[in-house]
Amino acid sequence: MSKRTFSSEFRVQVAQRIECGESVSRLHHELDVKRSMLYRWRDAYRKEGAAGLTRTVGRPAGVPNPVTPQPGVSAEESLRQQIAALERKVGQQAVQLDFFKRAFKRVKESNQASLSAGATASTRRSGR
Repeated sequence: MSKRTFSSEFRVQVAQRIECGESVSRLHHELDVKRSMLYRWRDAYRKEGAAGLTRTVGRPAGVPNPVTPQPGVSAEESLRQQIAALERKVGQQAVQLDFFKRAFKRVKESNQASLSAGATASTRRSGR
């Protein structure tokens, strides 16, 4: 399958159709565009409007450019700065991981308490 390119106008129109309530599955079949791509277009449109869909080829959004040494800063110092930034990122992720571990533990304890109280194990809501 060859790689297809879509104009920004086309992507905006499709995103607007999704926002107006059209089914992503229906558009997938009608336009022969992957669902994941349609969801990406929708999300970009929600986040940035039409400007979010006007990107051309190049580095994906959110991926930083490679670090180039600043004038007057040695390569070694530049690498130290990169290491410090990565260590900060690892620290942030460790805090998030700890938060989610505690949250899942609470959910598990809550579910176990519910089961021991005679509740059903189903996660479905009644009326479905």
